[in-house]
Amino acid sequence: MPHDSSQPSPPVRPSRPSRPHRVAVVVDEGTNPFEVGCATELFGLPRPELGLPGPLYETTLCGPTPTVRMNHGFFGIAGLPGLDVVDTADTLVVPGRPDNVVPRGPEVLDAIRRAHARGARVVSLCTGSFALAEAGLLDGRRAATHWMWADSFRRLHPRVLLEPDVLFVDEGDVLTAAGSAAALDLGLHLWRRDHGAEIANAVSRRLVFAAHRDGGQRQFVERPVPDVPDASLAPLLAWAQERLGEPLTVADLAARAAVSPATLHRRFRAQLGTTPLAWLTAERVILARRLIERGEERLDVVAARAGLGSAANLRARLRRETGLSPSAYRRRFGPATGEAIPV
Repeated sequence: MPHDSSQPSPPVRPSRPSRPHRVAVVVDEGTNPFEVGCATELFGLPRPELGLPGPLYETTLCGPTPTVRMNHGFFGIAGLPGLDVVDTADTLVVPGRPDNVVPRGPEVLDAIRRAHARGARVVSLCTGSFALAEAGLLDGRRAATHWMWADSFRRLHPRVLLEPDVLFVDEGDVLTAAGSAAALDLGLHLWRRDHGAEIANAVSRRLVFAAHRDGGQRQFVERPVPDVPDASLAPLLAWAQERLGEPLTVADLAARAAVSPATLHRRFRAQLGTTPLAWLTAERVILARRLIERGEERLDVVAARAGLGSAANLRARLRRETGLSPSAYRRRFGPATGEAIPV
Protein backbone atom coordinates (compact mmCIF):
# COMPACT_ATOMS: atom_id res chain seq x y z
CA MET A 1 0.00 0.00 0.00
CA PRO A 2 1.53 3.37 -0.98
CA HIS A 3 2.19 6.03 1.61
CA ASP A 4 0.00 8.60 -0.13
CA SER A 5 -1.75 7.71 -3.38
CA SER A 6 -2.54 11.38 -4.03
CA GLN A 7 1.13 12.27 -4.43
CA PRO A 8 3.30 11.53 -7.50
CA SER A 9 5.16 8.25 -7.40
CA PRO A 10 8.79 8.54 -6.27
CA PRO A 11 11.40 8.03 -8.96
CA VAL A 12 12.31 4.48 -9.78
CA ARG A 13 15.67 3.20 -10.90
CA PRO A 14 15.68 2.60 -14.65
CA SER A 15 16.60 -0.91 -15.68
CA ARG A 16 17.67 -1.66 -19.24
CA PRO A 17 17.64 -5.38 -19.98
CA SER A 18 19.09 -6.49 -23.32
CA ARG A 19 15.62 -7.67 -24.32
CA PRO A 20 12.20 -7.97 -22.66
CA HIS A 21 11.53 -11.01 -20.51
CA ARG A 22 9.25 -13.24 -22.62
CA VAL A 23 6.02 -14.41 -20.96
CA ALA A 24 3.75 -17.02 -22.56
CA VAL A 25 0.20 -17.49 -21.20
CA VAL A 26 -1.53 -20.77 -22.05
CA VAL A 27 -5.20 -20.26 -22.92
CA ASP A 28 -6.91 -23.64 -22.91
CA GLU A 29 -10.52 -24.63 -23.41
CA GLY A 30 -12.46 -23.26 -20.43
CA THR A 31 -9.63 -21.10 -19.08
CA ASN A 32 -10.65 -18.49 -16.49
CA PRO A 33 -10.64 -15.08 -18.26
CA PHE A 34 -9.99 -13.15 -15.06
CA GLU A 35 -6.65 -14.87 -14.57
CA VAL A 36 -5.71 -14.30 -18.21
CA GLY A 37 -6.56 -10.65 -17.61
CA CYS A 38 -4.35 -10.58 -14.51
CA ALA A 39 -1.42 -11.97 -16.47
CA THR A 40 -1.80 -9.49 -19.32
CA GLU A 41 -2.38 -6.57 -16.92
CA LEU A 42 0.76 -7.46 -15.00
CA PHE A 43 3.12 -8.34 -17.83
CA GLY A 44 1.52 -7.20 -21.08
CA LEU A 45 0.86 -3.48 -20.67
CA PRO A 46 3.21 -0.55 -21.32
CA ARG A 47 4.66 0.93 -18.12
CA PRO A 48 5.18 4.64 -18.76
CA GLU A 49 5.22 5.23 -14.99
CA LEU A 50 8.63 3.51 -14.87
CA GLY A 51 10.24 5.96 -17.27
CA LEU A 52 12.03 3.19 -19.17
CA PRO A 53 13.01 3.23 -22.85
CA GLY A 54 11.28 -0.08 -23.50
CA PRO A 55 9.13 -2.81 -21.91
CA LEU A 56 10.52 -5.16 -19.27
CA TYR A 57 8.15 -7.97 -20.25
CA GLU A 58 6.73 -9.15 -23.57
CA THR A 59 3.58 -11.25 -23.23
CA THR A 60 1.95 -13.60 -25.74
CA LEU A 61 -1.22 -15.65 -25.35
CA CYS A 62 -1.06 -19.09 -26.94
CA GLY A 63 -3.13 -22.24 -27.03
CA PRO A 64 -3.53 -25.76 -28.36
CA THR A 65 -6.05 -24.51 -30.94
CA PRO A 66 -6.46 -21.10 -32.67
CA THR A 67 -9.90 -20.60 -31.08
CA VAL A 68 -10.92 -21.49 -27.54
CA ARG A 69 -14.05 -20.98 -25.47
CA MET A 70 -13.39 -19.49 -22.05
CA ASN A 71 -15.05 -20.17 -18.70
CA HIS A 72 -18.19 -22.19 -19.48
CA GLY A 73 -18.30 -20.87 -23.05
CA PHE A 74 -19.46 -17.33 -22.23
CA PHE A 75 -17.02 -16.00 -24.83
CA GLY A 76 -13.95 -17.06 -26.72
CA ILE A 77 -10.62 -15.98 -28.13
CA ALA A 78 -9.70 -16.46 -31.79
CA GLY A 79 -6.42 -16.16 -33.64
CA LEU A 80 -4.23 -17.65 -30.91
CA PRO A 81 -0.71 -18.69 -31.90
CA GLY A 82 0.22 -22.28 -31.19
CA LEU A 83 1.98 -23.74 -28.19
CA ASP A 84 5.36 -23.47 -29.90
CA VAL A 85 5.41 -19.96 -28.37
CA VAL A 86 6.19 -21.74 -25.08
CA ASP A 87 9.52 -22.92 -26.46
CA THR A 88 11.00 -19.39 -26.47
CA ALA A 89 9.37 -18.11 -23.27
CA ASP A 90 11.32 -17.18 -20.15
CA THR A 91 8.18 -17.56 -18.02
CA LEU A 92 5.18 -19.77 -18.72
CA VAL A 93 1.89 -18.82 -17.03
CA VAL A 94 -0.87 -21.43 -16.69
CA PRO A 95 -4.24 -20.00 -15.55
CA GLY A 96 -6.90 -22.18 -13.96
CA ARG A 97 -10.15 -23.65 -15.27
CA PRO A 98 -13.45 -24.27 -13.48
CA ASP A 99 -13.31 -27.92 -14.63
CA ASN A 100 -9.86 -28.43 -13.18
CA VAL A 101 -10.50 -32.06 -12.20
CA VAL A 102 -10.73 -32.87 -15.93
CA PRO A 103 -7.23 -33.66 -17.21
CA ARG A 104 -5.57 -31.18 -19.52
CA GLY A 105 -4.91 -32.14 -23.10
CA PRO A 106 -1.58 -33.86 -23.85
CA GLU A 107 -0.44 -30.89 -25.96
CA VAL A 108 -0.71 -28.53 -23.00
CA LEU A 109 0.99 -30.93 -20.58
CA ASP A 110 3.82 -31.53 -23.06
CA ALA A 111 4.31 -27.76 -23.47
CA ILE A 112 4.53 -27.33 -19.68
CA ARG A 113 7.09 -30.12 -19.40
CA ARG A 114 9.17 -28.74 -22.28
CA ALA A 115 9.26 -25.27 -20.77
CA HIS A 116 10.35 -26.56 -17.38
CA ALA A 117 12.92 -28.97 -18.83
CA ARG A 118 14.76 -26.19 -20.66
CA GLY A 119 14.84 -23.94 -17.57
CA ALA A 120 11.87 -21.60 -18.06
CA ARG A 121 10.06 -20.34 -14.98
CA VAL A 122 6.61 -21.95 -14.70
CA VAL A 123 3.77 -20.17 -12.90
CA SER A 124 0.24 -21.36 -12.18
CA LEU A 125 -2.68 -19.13 -11.22
CA CYS A 126 -5.46 -20.47 -9.00
CA THR A 127 -6.33 -24.01 -10.12
CA GLY A 128 -3.71 -23.91 -12.86
CA SER A 129 -1.72 -25.83 -10.24
CA PHE A 130 -3.73 -28.93 -11.25
CA ALA A 131 -2.11 -28.74 -14.70
CA LEU A 132 1.37 -28.36 -13.22
CA ALA A 133 0.72 -31.36 -10.99
CA GLU A 134 -0.57 -33.41 -13.94
CA ALA A 135 2.62 -32.54 -15.81
CA GLY A 136 4.68 -33.89 -12.88
CA LEU A 137 6.28 -30.56 -11.93
CA LEU A 138 4.98 -30.48 -8.36
CA ASP A 139 5.82 -33.93 -7.03
CA GLY A 140 7.69 -33.49 -3.74
CA ARG A 141 7.30 -29.69 -3.92
CA ARG A 142 5.24 -27.23 -1.93
CA ALA A 143 2.32 -25.74 -3.86
CA ALA A 144 -0.77 -23.58 -3.47
CA THR A 145 -4.23 -23.80 -5.00
CA HIS A 146 -7.66 -22.35 -4.28
CA TRP A 147 -8.87 -23.45 -0.88
CA MET A 148 -12.21 -24.73 -2.28
CA TRP A 149 -10.32 -27.30 -4.38
CA ALA A 150 -7.76 -28.36 -1.78
CA ASP A 151 -9.40 -31.71 -1.01
CA SER A 152 -9.74 -32.58 -4.70
CA PHE A 153 -6.14 -31.59 -5.28
CA ARG A 154 -4.87 -33.77 -2.44
CA ARG A 155 -6.92 -36.70 -3.67
CA LEU A 156 -5.66 -36.41 -7.25
CA HIS A 157 -2.07 -35.44 -6.45
CA PRO A 158 -1.02 -36.96 -3.11
CA ARG A 159 2.71 -36.53 -3.82
CA VAL A 160 2.43 -32.73 -3.84
CA LEU A 161 3.06 -30.89 -0.56
CA LEU A 162 -0.07 -28.74 -0.71
CA GLU A 163 -0.19 -25.64 1.49
CA PRO A 164 -3.93 -24.98 1.42
CA ASP A 165 -4.17 -21.62 3.18
CA VAL A 166 -1.41 -19.44 1.72
CA LEU A 167 -1.66 -16.90 -1.11
CA PHE A 168 1.20 -18.27 -3.16
CA VAL A 169 4.28 -20.50 -2.98
CA ASP A 170 7.63 -19.65 -4.56
CA GLU A 171 9.74 -22.75 -5.21
CA GLY A 172 12.24 -20.91 -7.38
CA ASP A 173 11.57 -22.17 -10.88
CA VAL A 174 7.96 -23.18 -10.14
CA LEU A 175 5.49 -20.80 -8.49
CA THR A 176 1.83 -21.40 -7.66
CA ALA A 177 -0.86 -18.88 -6.68
CA ALA A 178 -4.03 -19.67 -4.75
CA GLY A 179 -7.33 -17.95 -5.66
CA SER A 180 -7.75 -15.71 -8.69
CA ALA A 181 -6.97 -12.46 -6.86
CA ALA A 182 -3.80 -14.05 -5.48
CA ALA A 183 -2.58 -13.96 -9.09
CA LEU A 184 -1.97 -10.25 -8.55
CA ASP A 185 -0.05 -10.96 -5.34
CA LEU A 186 2.15 -13.48 -7.11
CA GLY A 187 2.58 -11.21 -10.13
CA LEU A 188 3.81 -8.35 -7.95
CA HIS A 189 6.10 -10.81 -6.18
CA LEU A 190 7.62 -11.66 -9.58
CA TRP A 191 8.08 -7.97 -10.38
CA ARG A 192 9.80 -7.56 -7.00
CA ARG A 193 11.96 -10.64 -7.57
CA ASP A 194 12.94 -9.60 -11.09
CA HIS A 195 13.32 -5.84 -10.66
CA GLY A 196 13.30 -4.94 -6.96
CA ALA A 197 10.84 -3.46 -4.48
CA GLU A 198 10.94 0.08 -5.88
CA ILE A 199 9.72 -0.86 -9.35
CA ALA A 200 7.23 -3.40 -7.95
CA ASN A 201 5.71 -0.72 -5.73
CA ALA A 202 5.32 1.58 -8.74
CA VAL A 203 3.48 -1.19 -10.57
CA SER A 204 1.25 -1.85 -7.54
CA ARG A 205 0.30 1.83 -7.46
CA ARG A 206 -0.65 1.64 -11.14
CA LEU A 207 -2.82 -1.39 -10.34
CA VAL A 208 -4.27 0.37 -7.24
CA PHE A 209 -3.51 -2.89 -5.44
CA ALA A 210 -1.96 -3.35 -2.02
CA ALA A 211 1.69 -4.39 -2.18
CA HIS A 212 1.91 -5.67 1.40
CA ARG A 213 0.37 -9.16 1.02
CA ASP A 214 3.12 -11.76 0.90
CA GLY A 215 2.79 -15.41 -0.01
CA GLY A 216 2.68 -16.72 3.54
CA GLN A 217 -0.47 -14.83 4.41
CA ARG A 218 -3.64 -16.84 4.64
CA GLN A 219 -6.32 -17.11 1.99
CA PHE A 220 -9.70 -15.68 2.84
CA VAL A 221 -11.33 -19.02 3.46
CA GLU A 222 -15.02 -19.27 4.13
CA ARG A 223 -15.86 -18.20 7.67
CA PRO A 224 -18.95 -16.93 9.51
CA VAL A 225 -19.74 -13.25 9.01
CA PRO A 226 -19.06 -11.35 12.27
CA ASP A 227 -21.98 -9.66 14.00
CA VAL A 228 -20.16 -6.31 13.86
CA PRO A 229 -17.91 -5.83 10.83
CA ASP A 230 -14.36 -4.74 11.65
CA ALA A 231 -13.40 -1.20 10.72
CA SER A 232 -11.00 -0.83 7.82
CA LEU A 233 -7.34 -1.04 8.73
CA ALA A 234 -6.30 1.30 5.89
CA PRO A 235 -5.88 4.46 8.04
CA LEU A 236 -3.83 2.57 10.63
CA LEU A 237 -1.61 1.00 7.96
CA ALA A 238 -0.97 4.37 6.33
CA TRP A 239 -0.14 5.90 9.72
CA ALA A 240 2.29 3.09 10.55
CA GLN A 241 3.98 3.21 7.13
CA GLU A 242 4.89 6.83 7.77
CA ARG A 243 6.58 5.85 11.05
CA LEU A 244 8.43 2.63 10.27
CA GLY A 245 11.70 4.07 11.56
CA GLU A 246 10.18 4.70 14.98
CA PRO A 247 10.14 2.01 17.69
CA LEU A 248 6.56 1.01 16.92
CA THR A 249 5.13 -2.00 18.71
CA VAL A 250 1.90 -3.94 18.39
CA ALA A 251 0.74 -2.13 21.51
CA ASP A 252 1.36 1.19 19.76
CA LEU A 253 -0.70 0.09 16.78
CA ALA A 254 -3.51 -1.07 19.04
CA ALA A 255 -3.47 2.22 20.93
CA ARG A 256 -3.63 4.16 17.66
CA ALA A 257 -6.62 2.07 16.55
CA ALA A 258 -8.21 2.46 20.00
CA VAL A 259 -8.62 -1.30 20.43
CA SER A 260 -6.96 -3.97 22.52
CA PRO A 261 -3.97 -5.87 21.09
CA ALA A 262 -6.13 -9.00 20.94
CA THR A 263 -8.79 -7.22 18.90
CA LEU A 264 -6.15 -5.76 16.60
CA HIS A 265 -4.70 -9.22 16.08
CA ARG A 266 -8.15 -10.56 15.09
CA ARG A 267 -8.67 -7.68 12.64
CA PHE A 268 -5.29 -8.24 10.98
CA ARG A 269 -6.01 -11.95 10.68
CA ALA A 270 -9.46 -11.31 9.21
CA GLN A 271 -8.52 -8.50 6.80
CA LEU A 272 -4.88 -9.21 5.88
CA GLY A 273 -4.41 -12.84 6.81
CA THR A 274 -1.37 -12.07 8.94
CA THR A 275 -0.42 -10.74 12.38
CA PRO A 276 0.34 -7.09 13.23
CA LEU A 277 3.98 -7.93 14.03
CA ALA A 278 4.50 -9.90 10.80
CA TRP A 279 2.97 -7.07 8.76
CA LEU A 280 5.11 -4.46 10.50
CA THR A 281 8.29 -6.47 9.94
CA ALA A 282 7.45 -7.07 6.26
CA GLU A 283 6.84 -3.35 5.69
CA ARG A 284 10.18 -2.52 7.32
CA VAL A 285 12.00 -4.96 5.07
CA ILE A 286 10.30 -3.46 2.00
CA LEU A 287 11.41 0.02 3.09
CA ALA A 288 14.96 -1.24 3.65
CA ARG A 289 15.00 -2.72 0.16
CA ARG A 290 13.83 0.55 -1.35
CA LEU A 291 16.51 2.50 0.50
CA ILE A 292 19.21 0.16 -0.80
CA GLU A 293 17.78 0.38 -4.32
CA ARG A 294 17.94 4.17 -4.13
CA GLY A 295 21.63 4.15 -3.30
CA GLU A 296 22.01 4.18 0.50
CA GLU A 297 25.12 2.09 1.21
CA ARG A 298 25.39 2.45 5.00
CA LEU A 299 23.64 -0.57 6.46
CA ASP A 300 23.32 0.97 9.90
CA VAL A 301 21.50 3.93 8.34
CA VAL A 302 19.20 1.64 6.34
CA ALA A 303 18.44 -0.44 9.43
CA ALA A 304 17.69 2.64 11.53
CA ARG A 305 15.49 4.33 8.94
CA ALA A 306 13.57 1.14 8.31
CA GLY A 307 13.09 0.37 12.00
CA LEU A 308 15.08 -2.88 11.87
CA GLY A 309 17.47 -1.85 14.64
CA SER A 310 20.87 -3.21 13.66
CA ALA A 311 22.79 -4.00 10.50
CA ALA A 312 22.93 -7.63 11.62
CA ASN A 313 19.14 -7.82 11.84
CA LEU A 314 18.87 -6.14 8.43
CA ARG A 315 21.21 -8.73 6.90
CA ALA A 316 19.24 -11.61 8.41
CA ARG A 317 15.85 -10.23 7.37
CA LEU A 318 16.97 -9.37 3.84
CA ARG A 319 18.53 -12.77 3.29
CA ARG A 320 15.39 -14.47 4.59
CA GLU A 321 13.11 -12.45 2.28
CA THR A 322 15.26 -12.36 -0.86
CA GLY A 323 17.98 -14.96 -0.47
CA LEU A 324 20.56 -12.19 -1.00
CA SER A 325 23.00 -10.37 1.23
CA PRO A 326 22.72 -6.54 1.26
CA SER A 327 25.76 -6.22 -1.00
CA ALA A 328 24.37 -8.77 -3.47
CA TYR A 329 20.98 -7.06 -3.38
CA ARG A 330 22.64 -3.70 -4.06
CA ARG A 331 24.58 -5.10 -7.01
CA ARG A 332 21.39 -6.51 -8.51
CA PHE A 333 18.89 -3.73 -7.85
CA GLY A 334 20.86 -0.65 -6.78
CA PRO A 335 21.62 2.40 -8.92
CA ALA A 336 24.32 2.23 -11.55
CA THR A 337 27.81 3.23 -10.42
CA GLY A 338 27.93 6.91 -9.58
CA GLU A 339 24.14 7.24 -9.68
CA ALA A 340 22.14 7.94 -6.54
CA ILE A 341 18.41 8.40 -6.30
CA PRO A 342 17.20 10.86 -3.61
CA VAL A 343 15.95 9.07 -0.52
